[in-house]
Amino acid sequence: MALFSRRVYLFGALLVLVSATGVVHADSEDADDEATVETVEEENQYVSPKISPEKVYLAEHFDDEASFKKKWVKSEAKKQGVDENIAKYDGKWEIQQPSRKIFKEDLGLVLTTEAKHAAISTLLDKPFEFKDKPFIVQYEVTMQEGQNCGGAYIKLLSRGTNTKADLRKFYDQTPYTIMFGPDKCGNDNKLHFIFRHKNPKNGTIEEKHSKKPSTRLDDIYKDKEPHLYTLIVRPDNTFSIQIDNKEVNSGSLLDDFTPPVNPPEEIDDPNDKKPEDWDEREKIVDPSATKPEDWDEDAPAQIIDPNAVKPDGWLDDEPEMIPDPEAKKPEDWDEEMDGEWEAPLIDNPKCAAAAGCGEWKPPTIPNPNYKGIWRAPLVTNPNYRGKWTPRRIPNPHYFKDDHPFRMTPIHAVGFELWSMSPMLLFDNLIITDDVAVADQWARDTFVLKKAKISRDSDSVVDRALKYAGDNPWVYAVVIIGSFLLVGLIAYACFGSKSDVEADIKKTDAVAEDDPHQSDAEEESREELERPSKADLEGPTADVEPENLVTSTEDTTPLVDTDGAGDGQRKRKPRKE
Repeated sequence: MALFSRRVYLFGALLVLVSATGVVHADSEDADDEATVETVEEENQYVSPKISPEKVYLAEHFDDEASFKKKWVKSEAKKQGVDENIAKYDGKWEIQQPSRKIFKEDLGLVLTTEAKHAAISTLLDKPFEFKDKPFIVQYEVTMQEGQNCGGAYIKLLSRGTNTKADLRKFYDQTPYTIMFGPDKCGNDNKLHFIFRHKNPKNGTIEEKHSKKPSTRLDDIYKDKEPHLYTLIVRPDNTFSIQIDNKEVNSGSLLDDFTPPVNPPEEIDDPNDKKPEDWDEREKIVDPSATKPEDWDEDAPAQIIDPNAVKPDGWLDDEPEMIPDPEAKKPEDWDEEMDGEWEAPLIDNPKCAAAAGCGEWKPPTIPNPNYKGIWRAPLVTNPNYRGKWTPRRIPNPHYFKDDHPFRMTPIHAVGFELWSMSPMLLFDNLIITDDVAVADQWARDTFVLKKAKISRDSDSVVDRALKYAGDNPWVYAVVIIGSFLLVGLIAYACFGSKSDVEADIKKTDAVAEDDPHQSDAEEESREELERPSKADLEGPTADVEPENLVTSTEDTTPLVDTDGAGDGQRKRKPRKE
C-alpha cells in the first residue's frame, strides 16, 4: 500500500504539471488560431491610411511611389567644411518594402547607402504657425540592420524654405525650427529635441537642447524593429516625447533646456578685476613662531629596541630553508641546457620546534625622540577679506520671453543625415495640431504593424512564456511539477528492491522464481512452505496430500499453498 500510495501521489503531481502545461499550450494554440485568421484578414484588408487634409499639415505613408516622386525633392547641395570627395549629398533614397515583410502594400522611405551625406525634403501642405494649437510630429524609424553611428532624426524647416528650388539646396546649414529624433555614435545614445530660439531683443538665433530622456534607449538601435517617435509641443510651453506611444521625456520649454531660453537678469561685470592687495588666505603661518632648540629633525622614526634579548633556543647556524632531501633530479635533466640542478627549498624542520633560525636581529620600535620636520603653526590671517568675486551688473542682453512656443513658422520637413548603417527605413510621417489625429494615424499604421509582427514572430514557447509572465502562478506550478517529475523518474529507475519485494509479500501477486536461484535455496524455501502436520489437522486437514504436490508440466495452472495464513501467495510450480 505504501508503494501504491507513493505512485498515486507522484502520478497526481505529474498530472498537475501536465495540466499547467496544457493550459499554456492551449492558450498558445488558441492564439495561433486567432493569429492565423486575423493575419489573413489584415493582409486582405490593409490599405494605406487616409486622413482628411483639413486635419493635417502633412501625412505621408510612402506607399505611393508616384506621388512620392512628385512631392519629395532630393538635395543637390554640398556640405560645407568637409573634404570635397564626401561633401556632396549623394546618398540614395528609395521606396521599398521592409526587409522583413509585414503588409503586402506597406512601403517605406529607405536610405540605402552608408557613409554618405543624404538629404531629402518636401513642403508642407500648409505652413504651421505656432499660435494657439499644439504642434505634433510623428514618424516611424526601422533600423533594419541596426545602427552603429549616425542619426535618424527629422528637421522641421523654417519659413524661407518655401519652394522646391529651396529644397534642392537643403543641407546642414539650412535654417530649421525643430530637430527631433534618435541619434547614436558609439555608446552615446541620444533622442534629440532641439528648437532654435530667436532672441526678441537682438534677433540672434540660438539652439536649445532638451534634457536627456529618463529611459534607456539602447534597444531601439539594435533590435531592428519599427519604432514610433512622437513629439508634442503645447502652447503652454510644455512638451512630451514618446517612443512607441510611451512617454520617455517631458518638461517645459522654459526650464528644461540648455542653455535656458531666458538669460539671467544680472551677470558678472567682465571689466571688474581683483585688486592686487586682495588677500583670500583665511589662515597664514605664524610669523612669530620659532623652532625649539631641542627639536631634532634628523632623529629617525624607528630605532633598535635596546631591551630586546635573543630568545632561548634560537638556532643561529640553521637556515630557515633547506634543499628538499627527498627531491631527485629528473631523468631528462640536461645540465648543459638546463644548468646545474638544484633541489627545491623547503622549510627547515628544525626551525619548527625552535624559537627561530638564522641570524638574530633585534626588532625596531618607534623612536620616542622623533619629531620630524618642524613647521610653524597656522594662525588667523588679520588681512583676510574673503573670496573675491566680480561685482554684479544688469545683463545688457537680458530679455524675458514667456512664450518660447511661438517659434518660427514651419514650411517644410526633411531628413538630412549621415549614417554608417544602411537601410534606415522611415514611414508614416504626420504633422498635425490634434493629438487624437496622431493617435488614430498610429492605430492605422504602427499599431497594426507591431501586432502583426508580434503574431508572426511569437512561437508557441514565446506565447507560453508571455502567458506565464501575465500569470506568475504558472512558474510555481511548473517548478514544483518539474521536481516531482524528476523524483518520479528517479524513483522508478532507482527505487529500493526491498520495497518492491515487501510490497509483493503483502499482496496475493504472483512471485516469479529467480532463474539463478540454486536448487539448495529452492528446496529450502519449499521445505519452509510445505504444510505441517498441525496445518493438515486444521480446517484443511481433509485435503489430500497428493493435491499439494505440484505438477512437473509448465502448463499446469498455479495452485494455492495451504497453511500459509495471511502470507498466502500463488507460486509457479518448479520444474524438477
